[in-house]
Amino acid sequence: MDSSPLYSGTDWDFSTLRRSYDAIERIAHEELGLETYPNRIEVITAEQMLDVYTAHGMPLTYRHWSYGKRFLQHESSYRRGYSSLAYEVVINSNPCISYLMEENSATMQALVIAHAAFGHNHFFRNNHLFKQWTEASAILDYLEFARSYIIGCEDRHGVAAVERILDAAHALSRQGVHRHGGARPLNLKTDQKRERERREYDERVFDDLWRTVPGTKAIVDADPLGERRRRLGLPEENLLYFIEKISPKLQSWEREIIRIVRLIAQYFYPQPQAKVMNEGCATWVHQRIMTRLHETGQIDDGAFLEVLHSTSNVIMQPGFDHPAGGPGFNPYALGYAMMSDIERICTQPTQEDRTWFPDIAGNGDPLGTLRYAWANYRDESFILQYLSPSVMRQFRMFRLLDDTAETTLLVDAIHDDPGYRAIRRSLARSYDPGESDADVQVVDVDLAGNRQLMLQHRTRPGRLLAQHDAQLTLRHIASLWGYEVKMQEVDADTDAVLATHVAGPPAS
Repeated sequence: MDSSPLYSGTDWDFSTLRRSYDAIERIAHEELGLETYPNRIEVITAEQMLDVYTAHGMPLTYRHWSYGKRFLQHESSYRRGYSSLAYEVVINSNPCISYLMEENSATMQALVIAHAAFGHNHFFRNNHLFKQWTEASAILDYLEFARSYIIGCEDRHGVAAVERILDAAHALSRQGVHRHGGARPLNLKTDQKRERERREYDERVFDDLWRTVPGTKAIVDADPLGERRRRLGLPEENLLYFIEKISPKLQSWEREIIRIVRLIAQYFYPQPQAKVMNEGCATWVHQRIMTRLHETGQIDDGAFLEVLHSTSNVIMQPGFDHPAGGPGFNPYALGYAMMSDIERICTQPTQEDRTWFPDIAGNGDPLGTLRYAWANYRDESFILQYLSPSVMRQFRMFRLLDDTAETTLLVDAIHDDPGYRAIRRSLARSYDPGESDADVQVVDVDLAGNRQLMLQHRTRPGRLLAQHDAQLTLRHIASLWGYEVKMQEVDADTDAVLATHVAGPPAS
């Protein structure tokens, strides 16, 4: 291996980036055994980075007023010094696109190449959640199609008409994903062919489902509640999918826009479920690679101190009363701590580690163990499987019982064996998307009557939806459905109705 310095000082040019990339690639592939998509590195300005923020990290997207609003918010915060910009943004695509800020020093450019182009890239390509729900080779083509299609709709039908559909679809995007299977990875060619077939099929189904009007008795008698739900595939958790397929008033182009929004939402669905793992993987990878570059003399002491300073800032865990603190743990801090702890358990286990992790303690293969974890877990299951007492002590974790019937809080899990297990279960549960996303499903449609759409939110007492937010969201659903929408909030344990919300479509 060449041990000559890759660069000196803070300045860089494209030959510097090339040398750094080649050295990092050798370590990532030959020493760490990472498997990555081909990389595309783009160096952009601060203003362009703000544009990337605006588009949720994607290189192109359709126009919508919310993106402009987000741009102004980020720009104002950045210009006033209230926040800084990321050193990089990486896209789950094939090739994997990594954006680097041109203001970065030579060392930071090398660090973010290691972090994004190899750490995140490996995770995107190998994690089962991303392999199941996304198709990295299709997303860029689909985004180009989505942008062109929506621009065409604006030209034909007017910006206001398109914006109305996008506003409602964006508001429902969190309820526009398949959470338990049923989603297909993006494929532009098959999607376009399927869209033509879908329009023909929809016309046949539409005639079959909606040919009756109140007073026509035949289908009421022949289509009892159970049969009606079976034909419509109810209950259905994906509200946008159901509305796109069954709404009696949407035109074909409106259905396609809803489809675009829900497919893009589906593409991003895995991201928050693996935030701790993804950032922990990328941070551990960049720290290991930059350490190897220093050990082999390819970066000097000053550059390595810059690496340590940057990484320390990223993995800092603010205290609960710190101004920079917030709910939950810093995903970089917890993720990096757990990756480093797994490495320690594999190479230098204690007796406690051997008791808690008999399968990996002292196995002498930290890289293989980490690669296996990165491929097969999401945050919830990863924490439940690998969070150790050592990390819990490092983060000073304990559990509070908040009983609303009591005037005080009770510390009910501390640093003993039962406490460690209780803390681990509780922390893992906090990363379960089922705990944070409302379970709202379509349960019935009154086809032969007033065509009221019936929704059900299965919840528990004390966890009802905010009245104002629920009403606004129902209005968006009603605007797409075209008729009245009714939602009942039901106790998941007893089926008791806890609250009822109703909204009608906007006046024509």
